[in-house]
Amino acid sequence: MIRLRKILLVEDNPEDVELTIEAFSVQNLANRLITLKDGVDVMEYLLYEGAYQNREKENPAVILLDIKMPRMDGIEVLQAIRTNPELKNIPIVMLTSSREEPDLKKCYELGVNAYVVKPVNFRDFFEAVKHLGVFWAMLNELPQDGGNINE
Repeated sequence: MIRLRKILLVEDNPEDVELTIEAFSVQNLANRLITLKDGVDVMEYLLYEGAYQNREKENPAVILLDIKMPRMDGIEVLQAIRTNPELKNIPIVMLTSSREEPDLKKCYELGVNAYVVKPVNFRDFFEAVKHLGVFWAMLNELPQDGGNINE
């Protein structure tokens, strides 16, 4: 039996979260979508700290990460993940409204797997998220251990 890995969505805009959930549903992605609102939460989740200390020992198939967030922004999260040997292989897609060249350059310098600017149009956003989900959750191959902490 194939075990579907979780998708981690880090987004502070509730409307974008709702659209992402709907797009995955329409695409019939069976992967469980975990949603977090800021970078501090995602690091606690990945490091099994705080409210997440007893969660199942498994890294997500992919992290869809916004840049502009409270407490710890997406670029800081990306840097923290890429410098952690136990997390560095997790695929990360920046899913952001930022078209700023410095953000784009910094993300690629830090090792982001993809940088997707959220389309303004509802239908275009919906389509982009559907395709991201299929590729990263279903088609992308990860190393055998997936970068899991417990292996």
